[in-house]
Amino acid sequence: MENNSKFNNLEWMPTWVKKNLLSFYHGYKIALDEHKVDASSYADWFDDFLKYIRMQLTTPFIFQPYHEKIRTPFDYYKFGNDFFRLLVDKKNSRIHGEAQIEEIIAHQKQGHNVILLANHQIEADPQAISILLDEKYPGLAEEMIFVAGERVITDPLAVPFSMGRNLLCIYSKRYIDHPPEKKAEKQHHNKRAMELMRILLQEGGKCIYVAPSGGRDRKNASGVVEVAKFDPQSVEMFYLMAQKAKTPTYFYPMALATYDLFPPPETIQIELGETRSSKRGPIHLSIGAVIDMEYYPGYDLPNKHDRRGARADYIWNRVSTDYQRIKL
Repeated sequence: MENNSKFNNLEWMPTWVKKNLLSFYHGYKIALDEHKVDASSYADWFDDFLKYIRMQLTTPFIFQPYHEKIRTPFDYYKFGNDFFRLLVDKKNSRIHGEAQIEEIIAHQKQGHNVILLANHQIEADPQAISILLDEKYPGLAEEMIFVAGERVITDPLAVPFSMGRNLLCIYSKRYIDHPPEKKAEKQHHNKRAMELMRILLQEGGKCIYVAPSGGRDRKNASGVVEVAKFDPQSVEMFYLMAQKAKTPTYFYPMALATYDLFPPPETIQIELGETRSSKRGPIHLSIGAVIDMEYYPGYDLPNKHDRRGARADYIWNRVSTDYQRIKL
């Protein structure tokens, strides 16, 4: 890659994009060099990556509230999986809860829906899920719909990977007020995305991944990665959408342990320009037993806000417990 003239001549690229790309590339290369992976095995991917970054900078791809993965004329789904697969120590990676995975597949075959209430650790979580599931459960991750925030559909380094996934694009509460003049437009976008989600659930046979925390897990003051707390309003919104669709919908807790593969910055950044690093190692996924969204500890509290808070905490506890069991 260093000998590629396109890589050595990046004057066309904004400084912040160039800085983050070079940081990402060198981290990626070092991680693979340590494991004796030949650079020629991924040089072409970075050439494609450069090409699609340049396209995004000159003629930005605009994501609709519901984006369907693009497989032709360029297969962005395969590109994203291949790009991150070399970082995954597949031999030592694990899937937990395979009985639940079989249940999920059976629900979809019956035309029912599944919503995975999950934690979120890295931008490449969709690709990580595919790398874990595609071989044994073909089609499950490929057709999964991911609830995506603003960062992965606007940052030029993230867009090529996002184009290969089915996405419901929703602005999170964290970013909806930034910038203030875009708030009304973002709220309108979210309303449209929610309506499209209701339609998708009404059609049936869908599996949707959502992180009710609205962001990625980060390290606490002691340097330990914690599952970010779930937002009761987010959990309630997805439950209401499922009820409105009137198609049977099942909720499952999902825990992901992917953090070390592609750690997020230690602090939350509002502006684009996130520095990325990468490591090679195992990743893990766990799906727990189906969640009873009506009866849970605290379901009988008199105040509805307290009930919703108790439900979100209950689901978060289940995901957090599973995460502690499977984490690297």
